[in-house]
Amino acid sequence: MRHSRGVGSGSAVGAPGRRIVVRERGRRGRTGPWSAVLAEPTDPDLVEDDAAPARRPRMLLLLSIAVAVLAVDVLTKVLVVANIEPGEDIKLLGGAVYLTFWRNTGAAFSFAEGATVLFSLIAVAVAVVIVRQARRLYSTGWAIALGLVLGGAIGNLSDRIFRAPGFLRGGVVDFISVFAPDGRVFPVFNAADSAITIGGILGVLLALRGIEFDGTRSRKETARG
Repeated sequence: MRHSRGVGSGSAVGAPGRRIVVRERGRRGRTGPWSAVLAEPTDPDLVEDDAAPARRPRMLLLLSIAVAVLAVDVLTKVLVVANIEPGEDIKLLGGAVYLTFWRNTGAAFSFAEGATVLFSLIAVAVAVVIVRQARRLYSTGWAIALGLVLGGAIGNLSDRIFRAPGFLRGGVVDFISVFAPDGRVFPVFNAADSAITIGGILGVLLALRGIEFDGTRSRKETARG
């Protein structure tokens, strides 16, 4: 009789009594050492699900940056073609920057002019590789870097596809020149070239720091740290 009264009153005597006390405290919302244990997710699946949002791939960020770069590049080129005649230049900032209108058949910054088809194929390959890598991309820094490169590559590729003289041979519209209107101080470039350059520099810095696409540090950098 004594034992049954202890259990019924929520006593901590015996294993059954302890289980009853814990359940009653959980229902009443009381705090204590047992409530902390019950609140912790001990199931590995639960822990993994709780941490999953912080490890989502950064594909959306990459694509958003690429689309933004492409939009800026296309818009600025349309405005230049509509408002500036070939050979004309507009001085800005006291001659530090000139807006002009050139057609480039080479790579970024008018490099290797005449190799339009080659650089068109390279741009296609770069775009495909970046999109494939985006599936395992968890690093915000790499998402920004690759988004800039992807947007710039597609921007210049669209010129080579749709502009004269023909498919994959079109001239890329360049319109920014610094310190001289004819590009003799620095090659004439466009918004896509700038995005490719900035993305490339950022990618080099991330690689030097040992940051992987998945956001982790390389083993060598971790050992040094």
